[in-house]
Amino acid sequence: MRTFIKRSLWDVVPRDQRDTPEALRRRQVVAAAVVLVGALVLGWSLRLEPGGNTFYVAAIVLAGVWAAGAFLSGRLHLGRISGGGEVFIRPILAPVVLGLLMVGVFVLGALVVREVDPLASYVSSVLEYADEGSLTVLAVITFVNGIAEELFFRGAMYAAIPHHPVLWTTLAYVVATLATGNVMLGFAAILLGTVCGLERRASGGVLAPILTHITWSLSMLFVLPLLF
Repeated sequence: MRTFIKRSLWDVVPRDQRDTPEALRRRQVVAAAVVLVGALVLGWSLRLEPGGNTFYVAAIVLAGVWAAGAFLSGRLHLGRISGGGEVFIRPILAPVVLGLLMVGVFVLGALVVREVDPLASYVSSVLEYADEGSLTVLAVITFVNGIAEELFFRGAMYAAIPHHPVLWTTLAYVVATLATGNVMLGFAAILLGTVCGLERRASGGVLAPILTHITWSLSMLFVLPLLF
């Protein structure tokens, strides 16, 4: 387990992905503009009627904002992690396992949170979208948004920040999430953003954060309604 955690979150693989000063400035301008637009769209989407067609449209628009910002910013990389010795592999299984471990942590936390009325109400307000809408459509939207968010936050924005990118991308992700007005989503963003940021730092790419994010978010979509 210790080796698994080190390879997934801590050991930085060798790579050369430096941008030119001009490319870096472009990333920074694009990232700054897109995070503001994305926060506004996210806040709007979670204030719409659960299950309504406008909510689905807003969710798709949000995914488009993150993805467009990511690809407009410049090159993106899939990344690699150590497979032992001098062998480096695409991170596929490890991020999924890490996502499932996070699900376990969140489930334990949910068992505590549901006993605290003010916090439980925040979680319940999010679950209304699963109760009122089509679970299949929500699963597709959750999947697509998870990919789009990681392309932007751990792709474009991470590459745009030369110093302490794990910290700053996590902070930006939390601020954007808090546009929903839901403190529990903000707390989840802190943990998810930190783990995905460390994966980005270790692997040098977006594949590991994407797989962890969608594993966690899809699992929580189906598990949380069973607990609240």
